[in-house]
Amino acid sequence: QVQLVESGGGSVQAGGSLRLSCGASGLTGSWSWYCLGWFRQAPGKEREGVATIDGLTSYISYAPSVKGRFTISRDNAKNTLYLQMDILKPDDTATYYCAARVSCPREVLAQPLAWPYWGQGTQVTVSS
Repeated sequence: QVQLVESGGGSVQAGGSLRLSCGASGLTGSWSWYCLGWFRQAPGKEREGVATIDGLTSYISYAPSVKGRFTISRDNAKNTLYLQMDILKPDDTATYYCAARVSCPREVLAQPLAWPYWGQGTQVTVSS
């Protein structure tokens, strides 16, 4: 059974930083092969892609709204995915989810329904 578990959420003032982590277990094959992503969903809004990282090529994609402020990374030895979030804004307030899939075509950042494996989410609240 695939299990993804996020941690590191919390409350922070605008301009602050948070680092999210996502650990995984139960994935078939090597963790390092998988395409991994971070998504977020604010109340009343659709789930949106934040960043993805390809396991095979290390290619990284960011949503325009977070590019230059957020950094996605992975530690394959620890089966852990990270999201470093800097210069946080109130608009970043949302539940953040990590996700995994086998392949990593460029369009999957914008396609939450194309990801089969999800964590339970961690809340990030940014106050002004």
